[in-house]
Amino acid sequence: MFKVGDLAVYPAHGVGRVERIEMREIAGSQESFLIIRILENNMIIMVPSSNTSSVGLRQIVNSEEVSKIFSILQKSDKSVDDGQTWNRRYRDYMDKIKSGSVFEIAEVFRDLSTINRVKELSFGEKKMLDTARSLLVKEISLAENMKEEDVERDITSSLFVKYSVR
Repeated sequence: MFKVGDLAVYPAHGVGRVERIEMREIAGSQESFLIIRILENNMIIMVPSSNTSSVGLRQIVNSEEVSKIFSILQKSDKSVDDGQTWNRRYRDYMDKIKSGSVFEIAEVFRDLSTINRVKELSFGEKKMLDTARSLLVKEISLAENMKEEDVERDITSSLFVKYSVR
């Protein structure tokens, strides 16, 4: 499915490039591994080729999926006072980020941005908001061949379209 040079998204770490494919002997049998360098921090990840789908490794989004991301960002179905404690919210949002789904990451970014407009986020939530922003910006910029600062401006402005109409 993946070949050397391909961009791939690894859940919670972001976009990486397949640098090489190596054969390794594991428990007496040969196994093929993808060697992926995460673009954001140069971390190297080894993923068994047979486990790419089970670990959530996927291709970067296409233009149609980018449009869906922006639609998610523009929805305002999050109540700021949803009755959840910050730590329960944090666990729910962390599960979404770990899922690797760019759509769930967009929901986390939208929801935390909405809450942040009304009340202060906890330290963990602020860090998670930054993580979600970074994951979205990197993937969309690569998918659409745009500068990261332009993507960041676009996602931030699309969030608050609903507020500027008031």
